[in-house]
Amino acid sequence: MHDDFAFVDQIVPALRWDAKYATWDNFTGKPVDGYLTNRIVGTTALCTALHNAQEKAESLGYGLLLWDGYRPQRAVDHFIRWAQQPEDGRTKPRHYPNITRADMFTHGYVATKSGHSRGSTVDLTLYHLTTGELAPMGGDHDLMDPISHHGAPGITPTETENRHHLCAIMEACGFRRYDREWWHYTLENEPYPDTYFDFPI
Repeated sequence: MHDDFAFVDQIVPALRWDAKYATWDNFTGKPVDGYLTNRIVGTTALCTALHNAQEKAESLGYGLLLWDGYRPQRAVDHFIRWAQQPEDGRTKPRHYPNITRADMFTHGYVATKSGHSRGSTVDLTLYHLTTGELAPMGGDHDLMDPISHHGAPGITPTETENRHHLCAIMEACGFRRYDREWWHYTLENEPYPDTYFDFPI
């Protein structure tokens, strides 16, 4: 691992995580190249900012659940190859019900060069500290659809409020949101803005 990267749980032990691309529970339907263990990695700057975000979330009665952080370039290359394969329909209803695999790239849901590969982007959500239940957000991780956009119509007031809570927490701790994915945030002052890493996790 790069010297300026760390397992997030070692720096922020209060965080929960489920590294989706290390599992079969993702839009490709199987573990993705470069993810050898179910843990989240990020730059030390990302970890520090997430520690602050976790504390802010706790003050509001929430915890943070991470789905992805640093993403090796080989994983992105895996996505590109997968998108070129014939449609089998296994993950389409849940993850991209209204678009094709190729549309994921043209609509901005998947990139050939991902900010995740720079080490300071994270996919995450909130959960209630009292129950451990995920806060409803109006769509799950990697639902590639307009309903996942910030400000999307068609979600409930509670889901809208929860998205606002997550956004307020993250922006207060130095992150900027990605308008097409309510779960996706990048550190404003990321330390490696032009470097795309490829070491495995």
